[in-house]
Amino acid sequence: MATSLGACDYTTREAAIVAPVDPPGGDPVQEPTDVKYYPSDEPVRMGLEQYNRGNYGIAQRYFKDAVEKSPKDLTAWVGLAASYDKIRRFDLADQAYAQAIRLGGESVQILNDQGYSLMLRGNLSGARRKFEKAYALDPGNPVIANNLELLNGSRKFIERPPNNQP
Repeated sequence: MATSLGACDYTTREAAIVAPVDPPGGDPVQEPTDVKYYPSDEPVRMGLEQYNRGNYGIAQRYFKDAVEKSPKDLTAWVGLAASYDKIRRFDLADQAYAQAIRLGGESVQILNDQGYSLMLRGNLSGARRKFEKAYALDPGNPVIANNLELLNGSRKFIERPPNNQP
């Protein structure tokens, strides 16, 4: 690679500057200071790895780093929201889900994750609405079916007859 670059009399940047016709919209080559470039998807990859290991606080840090570096990365926003759920920062999870919905709409995954988040908070009727909406979009999804089953079990466990009230 060094030999092929060494054979050039001028760099790509110089070629763009001396080109006889100006391209529409200005200079097509950006200076390193013009935009932040991140050469890898390392924060998202590490966030997913830590999340799958159960290290939710560490995963949250990686996903937060990822959304700061790439604010339009839907995977990073969903991972950040799920991590916030696991560390019980539901206020921040709601904000991350809202951003993910702005970027990608109410997908099956986001609806399911929001339902799970609501279930963790004890909002079982809200969770049911989210799960049912996700199930309507993807009735064969085993994760959603499992979450509905889990929700049904949770309801049975906490419901009491009216005469047992204090």
